[in-house]
Amino acid sequence: MARYIVRRLLTMLLTMVLVSILVFAIVEIAPGNVARNMLGAYATPEQEASMSRQLGLTRPVYVRYISWLFGSDWQAQQEIGLPLQQTVMQQGLVEKSTQWWVLEPNGELAQWETKEGKLYKYVRQQDGTTQEVLDDNAWKTEANGQQYFWGIDTGSRAAKWIKGEGSVEYTLDYSGWVQKNDAPAEYIPLNKGLLRGEAGMSLRYNTPVADVIGRRILNSSILAGLAMLFSFPIAVALGLIAGLNEGKLIDRVISVSGLITAGSPDFATGIILIMVLALWLKLLPGAAVFTSEKAVLKDLRLLILPVLTASLVEIGYILRITRSSVVEVMNSAYVRTAILKGLSYRQVVMRHVLRNAMMAPITVIMLHINWFIGGLVVVESVFGYPGLGNFILNAALYKDVYSIEAGAMVLIMLAVGTQLAADVIYSLINPRIRYS
Repeated sequence: MARYIVRRLLTMLLTMVLVSILVFAIVEIAPGNVARNMLGAYATPEQEASMSRQLGLTRPVYVRYISWLFGSDWQAQQEIGLPLQQTVMQQGLVEKSTQWWVLEPNGELAQWETKEGKLYKYVRQQDGTTQEVLDDNAWKTEANGQQYFWGIDTGSRAAKWIKGEGSVEYTLDYSGWVQKNDAPAEYIPLNKGLLRGEAGMSLRYNTPVADVIGRRILNSSILAGLAMLFSFPIAVALGLIAGLNEGKLIDRVISVSGLITAGSPDFATGIILIMVLALWLKLLPGAAVFTSEKAVLKDLRLLILPVLTASLVEIGYILRITRSSVVEVMNSAYVRTAILKGLSYRQVVMRHVLRNAMMAPITVIMLHINWFIGGLVVVESVFGYPGLGNFILNAALYKDVYSIEAGAMVLIMLAVGTQLAADVIYSLINPRIRYS
């Protein structure tokens, strides 16, 4: 079993790498422009080009993928020629943010900026403030006589300035987008990479992806957990009752009801529940409007309709699978033999039918745990629920590649992990199953 688990984990790692490459390629060729999304519909081509440079989107796609996986700080360090250091800071309403600095030989942390063609250095002080120093002697000269300088700008990006050829930069201020001249000609957005615990910066939220997606995963887990606790026991119980009463009226009622709920799309089920329970009967709120993403448990009434919508489809699907499995086991030779040996109906059901009939439902349940977490996008969109599915949908529409990658990695780990858990449960239910 241990060898099998290790092999499955290695397969999961390979799958994650292949999917991450595929996601990067799909986002690259998909229509849409991140720079235009950030600047607005009336952005000029010059503004789009400037924003693309700042985001590093002008770099080759394979370089951006390597930077996302292994980090870009080592690439910037090769250009700058000095080590880099990351510090944690507090800023306004942001709970946690980081800044990058160049660690100079004298131990000072520095960033740079150009003003009117002159290079200025900002040295970090002990209290977190910076001291501005003219550093116009730091320019380097290339073989063609052009002067340039590589450093970290005040936006915590590795940047290359070319003297006398200042570019235009657009930065987002509280008053809107501000134009700045004499900006760097080339940028390298800095991050440590996924393998070192950083999934990159979200282009949509302008904050580390891990800080945004973590809460969304928890919210979807809450919604999925409640839906599973409600739907799985009911579905298995109804499927068992229908299978043990094959051909009877109760079997037909349960089977037809399960077929209706399983065949109804999530959005249609959600809309019907909103119309009946929220608009007509006025028993529940029709939308999951929370004061913040961290307040999903403060008003449990807001969760009832999303949980019902997610559960009804699963109840119908799982009960039909359970019913078919129970009917198949009840018609098997070893069950007939047990009955002929004189075992009571209750003993046959408890000892033989339940254990063997649960194999197929467990497979479906483990598969749908992954669906519950990542496939709730329709339910979350209908009710405005701040979960992982809604997060991935918005990231895809915005072309927020790092958020999409993080969501894809989470779903892959869930898919492979739940299947591995299902295999372990199989071996516990049926000792004849062995993995090597």
